[in-house]
Amino acid sequence: MKNVLVKLRDYYEQAHSTERQIIRYILDNPEKASDMTIHDLSKETFASASTIIRLCKRNGFKGYKDFTRSLIYELAKRETTLKQEKSEITKSDNIKEITEKVTHKNIISLEDTERLLDDALIEKVIDHLIDADKIAVFALGSSFNVARDLQQKFMRLNKHVLINEDWHMQWLAARNLTGKDFAIIISYSGETEELIKCIHSLKENNVRTVSITKYGSNPVSDLCDYNLFVSAKESTFRSGAMASRISQLLVVDIIYTGYANRHYEKSLEMISKTHIKKEKKQ
Repeated sequence: MKNVLVKLRDYYEQAHSTERQIIRYILDNPEKASDMTIHDLSKETFASASTIIRLCKRNGFKGYKDFTRSLIYELAKRETTLKQEKSEITKSDNIKEITEKVTHKNIISLEDTERLLDDALIEKVIDHLIDADKIAVFALGSSFNVARDLQQKFMRLNKHVLINEDWHMQWLAARNLTGKDFAIIISYSGETEELIKCIHSLKENNVRTVSITKYGSNPVSDLCDYNLFVSAKESTFRSGAMASRISQLLVVDIIYTGYANRHYEKSLEMISKTHIKKEKKQ
């Protein structure tokens, strides 16, 4: 079943004013909304039935019935979804409070990201990774740390991954890849101009692409062939990209583990072969 509240919450920023009114009502009154007909919801939000249906379809639902069915299922399965998230970090917080708040935000981001991921889509991405002559990852800033982690994991399996911290080198790589290769673009915002330029070059060369971005329509996800969405509610110190990095690393771990599991025995052999044993000090 599709996760309703996470999708609506993450879609909110790009929604127009009428859609935001509908979303706010549903997020504030999920149980009540789950029992409403489309006409009831229309009256409460002063929105037309056609607008509500369009909102449902834009978030991956077949229609209003599919939407309410998914909402009822979600509320029954996860009562804790509606609990208010812990407050932002304040100047007066001590280390114990900071630890609790940061941990809480990371846990919520991981749980919400799990609900946004599409199992069938991940299988397709793994198929492309297996068949690709070359794999290249495009990322900048804090997302580059995630790209480096992906490269290191796949190197353990003797699957070479191209990454480069310099954007100009990334662009050159994009110009030289072919339709036999596969590209992964990591950008939480999905709005990094340099990466968008790389994607245009990849498309010119018929390179298949998958994006790892925040949920919703954005320039990066709109250009890529496949989209793996993450959810993150950043803390006051957004520049640290904390929760988003954790969510991106979760996606990388899932892709890596799924890939390794396709070649279970060989993967175990390669992991053992590339394990660096540390001498115990006397």
